[in-house]
Amino acid sequence: MNLPNKLTLFRIILVPIMVIIPFLGIPTAWLIIDFIFIIASITDKLDGYLARKNNQVTTFGKFLDPLADKILVLAAMVMLVEMAKLPAWIPIIVLAREFIVSGYRLVAVEKGGQVIAASKWGKIKTVTQMIAIILAFLDLNAFGDCFGGMLQGGDAILNFAVTIMMLVQTIATIFSGVDYLKGAKKLIMS
Repeated sequence: MNLPNKLTLFRIILVPIMVIIPFLGIPTAWLIIDFIFIIASITDKLDGYLARKNNQVTTFGKFLDPLADKILVLAAMVMLVEMAKLPAWIPIIVLAREFIVSGYRLVAVEKGGQVIAASKWGKIKTVTQMIAIILAFLDLNAFGDCFGGMLQGGDAILNFAVTIMMLVQTIATIFSGVDYLKGAKKLIMS
């Protein structure tokens, strides 16, 4: 197993560790979770870079890397929902988009193994998701106050930044999903 694939597996292993930490009663749990999320996000960029640079792109990596990303982001969002820091409709939109993209990719493989490149919306989605989640873990009052109480409590600037970043990632998620649907329509009709 090459280094990029090991980094991808490492990212997946970090997820259950991240999920268990709130139950340990550690006073700085959210900072530790944020640190783990940041490390996992860095491995997302690093594994792809190393795989391309060292010509170590594998079928296993092509399958596991996007799956690891989905697991990481959705686990973090579910944690934020559970802690009443994020409204559930945001991860529902993200999850729906991921099902659409996965279905489209399955059809593309069946129709001749086309590689589906990420659109500009997909890249914006990924970057803003990571930033929004990192900021949300920093701001323990994020979203619980923003969407229900107009920025009450906590650091209002950080709270506002989290809200804006999460809304931008949601919009980018929707537009990215629409791009995939357009491509899927063309592919299915061909």
